[in-house]
Amino acid sequence: MLKKLTITIIYIFLLVFNANAGSDGELVLKKDQPQEIKDCFEKLNRATFAFNQSLDKALIKPIAKSYRDLPDPIQKGTRNAVKNLSNLITIPNNILQGDVKIAIINTGRLVVNTTVGLLGTIDVANKMGFPKYEKEDYGQTLGKWGVGPGCFVVLPVLGPSTVRDTAGSFANILGGDPWYNISVHGNNEFLSEGVFIASRALDGIDFRSNNLESLDNLEKNSIDFYASLRSLYLQDRENKIKNNQRGRVDVIYEDEGDWEEIDNK
Repeated sequence: MLKKLTITIIYIFLLVFNANAGSDGELVLKKDQPQEIKDCFEKLNRATFAFNQSLDKALIKPIAKSYRDLPDPIQKGTRNAVKNLSNLITIPNNILQGDVKIAIINTGRLVVNTTVGLLGTIDVANKMGFPKYEKEDYGQTLGKWGVGPGCFVVLPVLGPSTVRDTAGSFANILGGDPWYNISVHGNNEFLSEGVFIASRALDGIDFRSNNLESLDNLEKNSIDFYASLRSLYLQDRENKIKNNQRGRVDVIYEDEGDWEEIDNK
């Protein structure tokens, strides 16, 4: 109970902060104009970024390299399983955004892949011709509702975000179980927070493994690696919120993921 109350207070605080200190000091709803998102906490962000880089070099990158050495079927099965679990976040956001038809399709995708696809390790829905899967999250939903992004922030371990997206991430755990009360094997066993954390960790390792060379090259060729990643993240989030498929920057990671694009302009 105390945990839920604490999370709720933080969530409300972040939304209120965002409404009062949006990207340009106030909440402005801009439909077709790109927003200039301020780096209000740049000194703190750069310090956190440096910590994340140290953690990446010491732990995450070596794990990602070892993960890459695993047989391709294991990597693909892990990627599919994590992607399947992400439907549990995407589906309610489809509904919140008014995309009921897509929510029904993604529900069918979840059921098919979880059962016939052996807990999502095989993407049977894709083989059956389901429409291309697009992840949605609460940050995207808040953006589509007109909530401004607020300031850019760098979170420990989790990396680039904004005040709005950070607030949106708390919605995953407001109900207690971040993956909701879904049934496993037809009984009332619920997926735990441990499963949620493990799935996010695997997703991050898979992403890092697929982008070892790309991120290394970006770091090597960037005058300011921090500023480059900040720009890429904000462009990617804006594209995802607008569901913009035109004029997108080149993708360096073929599967859906976080801030996966390199600007070649």
